[in-house]
Amino acid sequence: MIISNGLSRVCVAGVLLGVSLCATARQVSEVQAGVMSADIRRTGFGIPHIRASDERGLGYGIGYAYAQDNLCLLANEVVTVNGQRARYFGAEQATLEERNNLTSDVFFTWLNTPQDVAAFWKAQTPQVQQRLEGYVAGYNRYLQERGAQGRPMQCQGAWVRPINTADLVKLTRRLLVEGGVGQFAEALVGATPPQPSVAVRRSARAFELATLNQQRFALDRGSNAVAVGGERSFNGRGMLLANPHFPWVGGMRFYQMHLTIPGQLDVMGAALPGLPVVNIGFNQHVAWTHTVDTSKHFTLYRLTLDPKDATRYLLDGKSIPMQKTQVTVQVRGADGSLKDQSQTVYSSQFGPVVQWPGKLDWNGQYAFSLRDANLGNDRVLHQWYAMNQARSLKDLQASVHTLQGIPWVNTLAADDQGQSLYMNLSVVPNVSAKKLEQCSDPRVGLELIVLDGAHSACAWDIDPRAAQPGIFAADQLPQLARKDYVQHSNDSAWMANPKAPLSGFSPVVSQDHIALGARSRFALQRLQDLDKQPITRTDLQHMVLDNRVYLAGQVMPDLLKFCAQQPDATLKTLCTRLKDWDQKANLDSGLGLVHFIHVMEHMQQMPDVWRVAFDPSHPQTTPRGLAIEQPPVVKALREAMQASVAQVSELGLKEGARWGDIQVSGNTPMHGGPQALGIYNAMQSVPRADGKREVVSGSSYLQIVTFDDQGPKAEGVLAFSLSSDPASPHFKDQTQAFSAKKLSPLPFTEQQIKADPQYQVQLISEKR
Repeated sequence: MIISNGLSRVCVAGVLLGVSLCATARQVSEVQAGVMSADIRRTGFGIPHIRASDERGLGYGIGYAYAQDNLCLLANEVVTVNGQRARYFGAEQATLEERNNLTSDVFFTWLNTPQDVAAFWKAQTPQVQQRLEGYVAGYNRYLQERGAQGRPMQCQGAWVRPINTADLVKLTRRLLVEGGVGQFAEALVGATPPQPSVAVRRSARAFELATLNQQRFALDRGSNAVAVGGERSFNGRGMLLANPHFPWVGGMRFYQMHLTIPGQLDVMGAALPGLPVVNIGFNQHVAWTHTVDTSKHFTLYRLTLDPKDATRYLLDGKSIPMQKTQVTVQVRGADGSLKDQSQTVYSSQFGPVVQWPGKLDWNGQYAFSLRDANLGNDRVLHQWYAMNQARSLKDLQASVHTLQGIPWVNTLAADDQGQSLYMNLSVVPNVSAKKLEQCSDPRVGLELIVLDGAHSACAWDIDPRAAQPGIFAADQLPQLARKDYVQHSNDSAWMANPKAPLSGFSPVVSQDHIALGARSRFALQRLQDLDKQPITRTDLQHMVLDNRVYLAGQVMPDLLKFCAQQPDATLKTLCTRLKDWDQKANLDSGLGLVHFIHVMEHMQQMPDVWRVAFDPSHPQTTPRGLAIEQPPVVKALREAMQASVAQVSELGLKEGARWGDIQVSGNTPMHGGPQALGIYNAMQSVPRADGKREVVSGSSYLQIVTFDDQGPKAEGVLAFSLSSDPASPHFKDQTQAFSAKKLSPLPFTEQQIKADPQYQVQLISEKR
């Protein structure tokens, strides 16, 4: 049954009131009769407001609505996490992340064993289990309704099937290891004992892609966030800017939804595929968001091998055999036949052995194991479930302290009482600074934590107060409550608020007195500029959407000074474009932006490029300026400018080209740009065959929440739109709104939902 706002406003109000009351009564009676039911009410841009009278019914509505919008996306991810890509698509094809199918299958078959999946399911609360069961039923109902021939073109193959709760567990476990062993799939699958007489074939290209994926992890899954307290907000209540930078395709693509169980739950925001909870959002009293943290969520262990056998390692002087796990997957041949292919995965007591040529070599003396803290995190769904229900900032903080289920992100939040909060309370290995000093090689540095696997004393410490053995207890991690503000843009916890630096933590948790990223410096400068006036919703929106290129303000005087000294005629046009550029990354920004991107991409890789080097006592203003008085810098700058002129020519960019002609999503122009330049509205785009650049990640779910006496007032936009189905009317409607810098009110109350001009309601139910 579908009802829409096609009647007159007065008539609709009466009809909908009746429908609402009838629907609530119907749901109660259906629950009593053993029927699962939900109302899916859609407003502008197709946003689903899902209401049910119990957990299973709510999950049922979520799964059905998600399938309506993203059937093929979830089906594809289910194939991936079940290790069946080579079976259906062939071993040599690749995932959306450009990972070889066979490698992906071996990794996920190893990760999602029946035993691990069953243990994760058993650890869930009854409420979470019921919601997952409902999700499965809702998704499967819609799949059945579409039928094999009625599905979208991109998912009509035999690989699309009904899902089960194990599939959702596997999707969740995939999310957990994104910040750890998930980045080492090639290294885990490729780990092979040294064989002097046998040449072991390595795919250099596979490891090149894996390296790029590691480097892009924080870029593709970065974020900005500002939580403003009552001392700085326009009305004395809390405010929140949520600006996560997540992939625009695949298993990390956000979905917008509003979930309600009358009297128990009322939460709105965005969720990742397959998750029946809101990850970033707001309810009546609290708004929260996440940013990818810099904490370590895994450590490596260097194993000292038994000289007699490279598959045995020495621990406290004893020789211990590695565990060997045979992982078997099915592979489709060119003739369509299936055959089994097996791979041995080796593990020590610290975790699987990983081998990365030139970085983590398995030779006759050493091998390396990886221990991922989130492999023991079975609390993640319950964590977001509890946050969704928080009735105050204190409730939200208490749930994170108790459960410690946040996998690899910071949490920033604000409430209707004017409090703001920053928490770096994710799952972090309990490795103190003292243990690092005793057990790690200082020559390796801190980019990867490598501990000595020859001594059991180097194992992670156990704190009985922690929610999980081997991780830091919550009170040992950075957190800061303020009445003015907290902010974060993927740096350490140190400068969440410069008035109260967070320092003195284990380097595994957070490092202080290190250079801030350009986005953090931009945010701190903007908040400082607003110090003499109350911060408004418009101020937060402008932080993202005015697309100021922060780094331009730090180096442009030097670039123009350099330009004025150059006799080279080939650089005159470039210099003119730089001078004319407005120092923003808007749709109408000209070729000066393109040249600036090219030049600074080159210069930022050069040592000693800054006139004023980083000074820990002035983290907000250093480094700055280009050292154009230094001959090596002059030489590099000239080469970078000449290279940029050549690039622009090769791309065929005409004199009047605008940024919106170059960076696009499909055929929709996109503003924003590289985060390394301090563009708060960070966008990752890749070259296309037609010379344009396609956005692949960046600003995704943009949410600004304030509070008043009636509750939350929220505006937002899902930059890549709700549906991944090209045939859907909601495939690019919000993308076009984002391109036009239009945020829309997010209907939250019953009155707001029913008054929406695009309001429709669908009632679904079935026997349990």
